[in-house]
Parts: sequence; structure tokens; C-alpha cells
Amino acid sequence: MVVKKKVKKQVCLIVTSKVKGLVKDEGLRSGKDFVEALSAHVRNVIDSAIQKTKEDGCKQTLGAEDVPA
Repeated sequence: MVVKKKVKKQVCLIVTSKVKGLVKDEGLRSGKDFVEALSAHVRNVIDSAIQKTKEDGCKQTLGAEDVPA
């Protein structure tokens, strides 16, 4: 029997229209790959904050101090 691993669908974590609006206001355009890369970066920052908080073991709430510099 083959056991299939569930793969989480990667959900966009940013508001695409807001990002595109900021970029457009500066007279530039943004490609889909920019928005995807930005969302992946946000996901990595969140994952790092979660890992740091779990390793510390003192609290259950993420705060600004948990965001990597």
C-alpha cells in the first residue's frame, strides 16, 4: 500500500491588489512572479517566528519581537 503525503496548498499571504497598487504608484509594473516571491518571503518570516517561539517555549503568542530582522 502506498501512503500519499498531503501537500498543503500554498495560499497567497498578501493582498495582491495592494502590492500592485504600491508598485504602480511608483510608475512601475509587477509581474506575477514578484507577488509569488513576496508571499513566499512572508511565509518564511512567519515560519521563522513560529519556530523561534516554539523553541523558547515560554509563550503562545507571536509578537513583533519574534520577527527576524
